[in-house]
Amino acid sequence: MKSYRPAAEVSTSSMADIAFLLLTFFLITTVIETQKGLPMILPELTTSELPWKERNIFSIHINSQNQFLVEGTPHTTLEKVSGEIKQFILNQNGSTSFSESPEKAVISLYADRGTSHEAFIYALDQIQSAYYEIYAERAFMSAEAFRKLDLKVLANQVIAKKAREGIPMNISLANAKK
Repeated sequence: MKSYRPAAEVSTSSMADIAFLLLTFFLITTVIETQKGLPMILPELTTSELPWKERNIFSIHINSQNQFLVEGTPHTTLEKVSGEIKQFILNQNGSTSFSESPEKAVISLYADRGTSHEAFIYALDQIQSAYYEIYAERAFMSAEAFRKLDLKVLANQVIAKKAREGIPMNISLANAKK
């Protein structure tokens, strides 16, 4: 005679605990890479257009073939444009073809849709390097040394603040209307 034996069962009472522990393990050990963008402080959104005078805008246009047009003049590279930007911003001769004052000077960078990221970043770096050269000259140091200042140190914060005083980094990344 056969005796009736129930089918073997697998206990599932701890299955939820095991799944939770595995989920926790993978959440803790997984590294999620975050993409970093350009470290820029964006201005507040305004609905009205700001009244800029034409003489206060220095324009750089990049077309879809990554060619540069600086103040209406074609350029193959922007290596020597930082000197023009510095001259435009500071306007030490009081010329009417440059900005009225460093506070009012705006560097407008406009890129067409087909412009490569490399060309855009290159142009932005050249513009920022012109500003850093101005700041470094005011701080009596090289531009490289000025960029390497550790702003966690109070003395360096004072140096950077004095160097930037009266010369804000006004860069427009849209097409400024003249």
